[in-house]
Amino acid sequence: MNKALFLYFGILFLGVSCSKKKIKNDPTTFSKPNQVTVLIDDPLWNGEVGDTLRNTLAAPFLGLPQEEPVLSLNQYPVKLLEGFTSNSRNIIIIKREDKSQIRFQENEYANPQIVVHISGRSVQELLDSIHQNDSLIIKRIKESEIKVYQQWLKRDTLMNTEKIAERFGISLDIPARYRMVMGGKRFIWLKKEITSGNLSLVFYQLPLSVLKNKKINPRKIIKIRDSIGRIYIHGAVPRTYMMTEKAFTPYQTETQIYKHTAFETRGTWELSHDFMGGPFINYAIIDQANQRVIFIEGFCYAPSKKKRDLLFELEAIIRSTRFLKTNHGNKV
Repeated sequence: MNKALFLYFGILFLGVSCSKKKIKNDPTTFSKPNQVTVLIDDPLWNGEVGDTLRNTLAAPFLGLPQEEPVLSLNQYPVKLLEGFTSNSRNIIIIKREDKSQIRFQENEYANPQIVVHISGRSVQELLDSIHQNDSLIIKRIKESEIKVYQQWLKRDTLMNTEKIAERFGISLDIPARYRMVMGGKRFIWLKKEITSGNLSLVFYQLPLSVLKNKKINPRKIIKIRDSIGRIYIHGAVPRTYMMTEKAFTPYQTETQIYKHTAFETRGTWELSHDFMGGPFINYAIIDQANQRVIFIEGFCYAPSKKKRDLLFELEAIIRSTRFLKTNHGNKV
């Protein structure tokens, strides 16, 4: 990530909101992407409750070549709920109390911020709340993180995306550090250089008839992206091209992008007859009005770096996609 993004996530600016509480207003709340401050007393953290948090919220992130957690947890005793801990962008507060509940609160101590309050009369009640809501907690935090990144994007210098709009009838917010590698009528490839590697975004579309029963399963995605890789994405060594790594089965979920049904596929890629590889995230977005499927994929090559937050950047950019009011069905 570039220095501006690091500063955005890492520097705290002070301010006061107009609410009754003194809430720090519109700062870059203190923490790097996907970091969570967990306020829980040591006996609970060192016992079954802490183990459950680590096994759920900090479980291995799917689709990465090396093991990294879904969320990075940083624990502090509850009494430290002040100063830098209250400035964290994502906070989970766990306490033994007379009332058993889980509650989500936005911008409680700073802005932007999401705070998750979990309380219970016993350890078992705390465990039950975590088990029943772990997916929701991850979802809310991830959605908040993407929203924060996208707000930063609007303040950053963005690249001119007229060619993407002309070819595919969509617009999205892409930092100016991305440069066009290939800009044909059917395929666009953007790349950003980073230390010891790069991030890429690619765009292409196919007729809606590629769908069967309005579904695109992982095998179909593999077949499509491998054919695209063979045609367009080649390595420096002759006869090398991008393909989906066969050793790992991609993971797929259904989601929404700009009110359009989309299929998100995560996995790893490799170059044929070479040793390069890395993770990818692919979105097949259904455009029923124009009888097409738009594919937007992000992938990275960064052998010496952790890759979770690199994929997060690509996901946030792709999720900023907006459909323009133009008909591009005849261009498929």
